[in-house]
Amino acid sequence: MKLIPLSDRVVLKQLEAEETTKSGIILTGSSQEKPQEAEVIAVGPGGMVDGKQVDMLVKEGDKVIYARYGGNTVKLDGEEYIIVKQSDILAIVE
Repeated sequence: MKLIPLSDRVVLKQLEAEETTKSGIILTGSSQEKPQEAEVIAVGPGGMVDGKQVDMLVKEGDKVIYARYGGNTVKLDGEEYIIVKQSDILAIVE
């Protein structure tokens, strides 16, 4: 099964959280902060959204930073994905 986003939606897969701090302290699973960095898995077609033309600026494979509380989390085939609007993506990481 494959997720195909509609309109200006983007499917993201969250990148793994850091397991150690910069000073070398190992973090347990419960104390790790979820990263806001994710990989783009699928991109909707864009088009007219709320009467405005939306061109999709991200593409599959991009690494992005997204708004902390944006989007919806879904599970599919044992994997967890986040579906966000393109406007919830703050930056592309190069």
